Order: sequence, then structure tokens, then C-alpha cells
Amino acid sequence: MSFLDTRHKKKSFTLTTILLSVLLLLLFYIGLTYLDPPIENGITVNFGSMDYGMGDKQPIKKVKSQPAETVAKEEEEVVEEKPAAQAEEVAEEDVTEKATEKLLTREDEESIKIKQQEAAKREAEEAARKAQAKAEQLAREQKAAEEKAQQEKEAKKKKLDELMGGLNESDGEVQGSEGDDNMAGDKGQPDGDPYGISYYGSPGTGSGTGGYGLNGRSLVSKGKVQQECNEEGRVVVKITVDRNGKVIDAQAGVKGTTNSHPCLLEPATKTAFMHKWNLDSKAPSQQIGFVVVNFKLGE
Repeated sequence: MSFLDTRHKKKSFTLTTILLSVLLLLLFYIGLTYLDPPIENGITVNFGSMDYGMGDKQPIKKVKSQPAETVAKEEEEVVEEKPAAQAEEVAEEDVTEKATEKLLTREDEESIKIKQQEAAKREAEEAARKAQAKAEQLAREQKAAEEKAQQEKEAKKKKLDELMGGLNESDGEVQGSEGDDNMAGDKGQPDGDPYGISYYGSPGTGSGTGGYGLNGRSLVSKGKVQQECNEEGRVVVKITVDRNGKVIDAQAGVKGTTNSHPCLLEPATKTAFMHKWNLDSKAPSQQIGFVVVNFKLGE
């Protein structure tokens, strides 16, 4: 044959023939099967000989039919009696349901009212608790702030007392002692000058300089710087002295100053730095004192 002239064509023809044969066998045994249709069944109808009936017992023989008028009358009586009875029952049920609904509604309203009152009471109690807690917190904070301020005040007072050599007041009692006797006390006169040098006599208006408030320390050397203007008055200089007796800080014009003119404050400050006290290793590291410088006209 001309179409099978090559080896490849022959091989293809053989394979195609085998595949088609297998496919036909599969269709014959698998694809051509069918199912028989189910047997048809009719509708079962109850046996009877009339168009109406009542009850659940099947009669074997034919039942004699009643006259049409009697059946109609009985149906009318049944229809008439049934609605009346149903109406009465429905009326009673309506009344009962209405009463029940009214009672339930009243109970619901009362329960809702009670729940609202309880909720309002709880809210009021909660608000009162919060207000009380806030007030207690504020009181605690205020008390803590007062205690802290008191502690800072006492610490500041104690530090100042140490700096001034124990001359400050602590806890309402005067601490320290000052004088040239062998007994503790504050020697002097009530009408005297706190910066005065002498313990006796009447207060005066002496001139010159002096060192005060350095308990237990003696003045070793001093000097005075002259003013460059023609002013008169007293300038009190607050000084800080170390253990070596050297003035390390001076602030002119503190309480007791009668003339705070700048041309007096500067020489008073320089005068305070020229003062020198004795060395005392047991003295506080910093001791507060005062230097009073009196200026006169023409000096």
C-alpha cells in the first residue's frame, strides 16, 4: 500500500488500530449499560361509598345515607354552637391575657423603677467614695508637703546655726553662749547693740570697725578701706570665715546698715576681706559673722 510505504507510517497505523480496538471494548462493556426504569405506582384511595363521613372505623358494608336536610341541619347546629362556644372561650382567654399582660406590665414597671433607684443609689455611693478618696489623697499630699517644708526649714535652720557657731535659735530655745565669764549665758544689756563690743555701759555711736558673731574666735588683724565719696553712715557686712580664720565671702548692706550708698558698700566689702581671725581646727568649716564699718564725713 502506498500510504504504508515507510516504517514510521506502519508503526503509527498499528498503534492507532490497537488503541481504537481497546476503546471500542471499553465502550461495549462500560459505556453502553443502562438501568431499567422503576415500576410505576398509582395513588392509594380510601374505600368508601359516599362523599362525606366521620370517624376512624372502616365499615365493611355500605352505610345508609342520611337525608340531606338532616345533615344540613346538623351541620348548621354544629356551626352555630361552635362559634358561640369559641367566642366565649376566646373572650375569656382575651380577658385573662389582658389581665396577665397588665399585671406583667405593672411588675415590669415596678422592677424597672426599683432597678433605676438601685443604680442611682450605687452611682451616688460610688461618687461619694471617689470624693472621699480624693479628699483623703489631697489631705495626705498637703500633710506630706507641710512635713517636707518643715523638715527643709529645720535643716536650713540647723545648717545656719552651725555656720553661725551655734548662735541661732532651734526648736524655740536659744542655743549657744556668749561672754567673757566662766558661766554659760548671753552677756550684755537688753538695750545694747547686737554688734556692740563692750558688755557694759550705755549704747554709743562709736566709729571704726569690729568683728561679731564668730563665737570662740579672736580677731588677729584688720584694716579699713577709705571711701571715695563724702558720705556718712554705718554699713554692716555679713562675712563667712573658714577654719583658718580667712574671710571667704562678704555681703555688704545687710540688716543694721544705715547708709547703703554704693560708694560705701564697696569699701566696706574690701574692709571685711582685710579681717583675719585665729586658726581653729575645731571650728565649723564655715562660720557666719558680721563686720560693722562706720563712715564719717571727710574720711
